[in-house]
Amino acid sequence: MRAFRFVTLCSLVMSLLGCGYALVGRGITTDPSIKRIGVPLFKDRTGKLGLDQQVTQKVTEELLRRGRFDVVPQATGVDALVEGEVVAYSVLPIGFGDVAVTAGTQTQASRYAITLVARVKYTKVGQTEPIWQSESFSFRDEYDVGDNPANFFDREDQTIERMSSSFAKNLVSAMLEAF
Repeated sequence: MRAFRFVTLCSLVMSLLGCGYALVGRGITTDPSIKRIGVPLFKDRTGKLGLDQQVTQKVTEELLRRGRFDVVPQATGVDALVEGEVVAYSVLPIGFGDVAVTAGTQTQASRYAITLVARVKYTKVGQTEPIWQSESFSFRDEYDVGDNPANFFDREDQTIERMSSSFAKNLVSAMLEAF
């Protein structure tokens, strides 16, 4: 009877191990011969001052954080190239509140959403087909204006900083990990 239980238990364990379920995204899809990646300044089609520099810097920092690559700002003398273009940037009000004014109250925007969309291509030098690309890689973040409308620009800039970091983390993960 003990032998029967043991065989049954072993069969059950083996069937669970071989059931075909596996974790997705567990690995690196980057060619191990890629040691040096070029990340030239992203092009900017939005007109938002400094956005291209901010996004490029955060993508470079995220690639460096991964610790497997040398990352340089030029497109020459590299094994792979990340080319990007910021194609859309929008700030839209999504929350409203009443504000006291001299003649009573007035409704104004109190919360905004920022959306950033970029076209990105990650290519090994010498190959025509990209390793990874996206025509519309997007990220969204939100911020509150607060009671003082003068803080609007400061909060927007803070949100751009935070959003650029998150955008870069998601972008580099999508480029390098097997998702």
